[in-house]
Amino acid sequence: MGMSTEQKEKIKKVLKESLRNKFKSYNPETKNMPFHYRLLGKDRMALYSFIQSLNTTFGTSIYEPVAVSLAEERFKSAEAQVKPFGLISETAQNEIQHIMDGLITRVNDPNKPNEISRLRKVCNTGKMNKVKLTKIDILLEKHNGEKIFIDMKTVKPNIGGFKEFKRTLLEWAAAEMTRNPTVQIKTMLGFPYNPYEPEPYNRWTMKGLFDLPEEILIAEELWDFIGGEGTYRDLLDCFEIVGIELRPEIDQYFAGFK
Repeated sequence: MGMSTEQKEKIKKVLKESLRNKFKSYNPETKNMPFHYRLLGKDRMALYSFIQSLNTTFGTSIYEPVAVSLAEERFKSAEAQVKPFGLISETAQNEIQHIMDGLITRVNDPNKPNEISRLRKVCNTGKMNKVKLTKIDILLEKHNGEKIFIDMKTVKPNIGGFKEFKRTLLEWAAAEMTRNPTVQIKTMLGFPYNPYEPEPYNRWTMKGLFDLPEEILIAEELWDFIGGEGTYRDLLDCFEIVGIELRPEIDQYFAGFK
C-alpha cells in the first residue's frame, strides 16, 4: 500500500521546514578548535558539529512532526509532546512498584495486558497524588477511542535506562486510567530505525522488562504502525529525495564556515 503521493509531498515539506529551521537556530557550542580547523577545515567541523546537534534533537525536530503528519491520515487524532494527566492514586503507585519488583527479580515475566488490568483495578482507589510525568512524545487516538502513547527513543539507549522507560509506560497508563478508568490504552517505546540492520535489533536487553509484541516498535514496525503498511520504505525514499533537493542549500550553508 505505502504512502499516497499527497502524503509524500506533505512529509517532504515537513522535512524541509524542519531542516531549514534547524539551520536558522543552529549555533555551534564550540567557537574555536584550532587544531581541528587546521587539520580538517572549519566547514567540515561545522558540518560534524551540526550533525551532532541534529542527532540530539532529531526526535523532536524531525521524527515527531513526521509521525504526527503520517498518523493524521489513519487516526482520529495525533499529537506530539503531550502533557499526561497529573494524578495517580497511591494504590496504583504501589502496584507499579510491585510490577517493577516482579520483573526485576524475574519472579514474573512481562505481560502488558495483565499489567494494565492490575493497574485498572486500583487506578481510582486510595489517596490521589500529584505527579509530574514525562511528556508523551506521540499520542494517537483511534476512531474507536483507544489511545496509544509512544515514547520515542534513540536507537542505542543506555541499558541502565530501560527500567525507567518501563516505569514511565506504566505511569502513563495509570495516570490516563485515573482520568478515565474505562479507557483502552497502550503505552509503547518507539525506535525509529535499526542500527544493526540487516541483523535483527538486539532486543535481549529488553526481554526481562518488556512485553516485546505489546510494547516495542522498531524501524519498519514503528512507521508502518503509524502510517500503514509500506510507510517505512516510502519514508526512507522521502528522506533521500529531500537530501538531494536540499544539497545545494546545505553546501552553501556550510561553505560560509570556511
